[in-house]
Amino acid sequence: MLRARGTSAESRAALSELCEAYYAPVLAFLRREGRDEETARELTQEFFCQLLAAPHLGGVEPSRGPFRSYLLGAVKHFLGEQRRRAAAAKRGGGQAPVSLDLATGVETTSELPIPDPTALVPDTWFDRQWATTVVDRAVVALGAEAEAEGKTRQYDVLKPWLLGEVPASSQAEAARQLGVSEGAVKVAVHRLRKRFRELVRAQIAQTVDPPAKIQDELRYLVEVLAQPAPVPG
Repeated sequence: MLRARGTSAESRAALSELCEAYYAPVLAFLRREGRDEETARELTQEFFCQLLAAPHLGGVEPSRGPFRSYLLGAVKHFLGEQRRRAAAAKRGGGQAPVSLDLATGVETTSELPIPDPTALVPDTWFDRQWATTVVDRAVVALGAEAEAEGKTRQYDVLKPWLLGEVPASSQAEAARQLGVSEGAVKVAVHRLRKRFRELVRAQIAQTVDPPAKIQDELRYLVEVLAQPAPVPG
């Protein structure tokens, strides 16, 4: 996240990477607020275009909370400005540019590392989509590593053990498919899970600081995924 601050080519590339990672959570948030798919996508695109065009990430400090909290506050700020512009247009007024610099705004959640549990469903939906996105990106990264090591077949067979428990008897079938012993399968599954956890941690480490807060964010991710999916409103 620190690399995304500034105006250098490296900073813009880092910010672009962050935007790509958080596109799905923002889109889900807008959809759960009641917008249709096309409108939500247009707003998401506009939001990130403005974020990418901004000279810096105003108001975001890693030590004050994770990037997801800052981003949720920025989206709410963006939507508030959108509503004000629409109201001004109806009154015949001009359209002021939307600022995503929360340092000068009054709406911000950058100081809230954990969202209020009493918040409305869209906030909950945002956090769940964030957690799902983090896990999905770690799965993709793990698959890419397996392909680079020539272990795609092993990865495809053992992948079910990453995201949920499967019957112990399945290890015998996995061993048969891979032509190895069940003991070898158990070792491979253990290593795969260990590397998966490392990749999830690496994803989270990109957006929180100091390192001590990474563990808090990991615990929160697990809590979010353990909860029932929010019921559509």
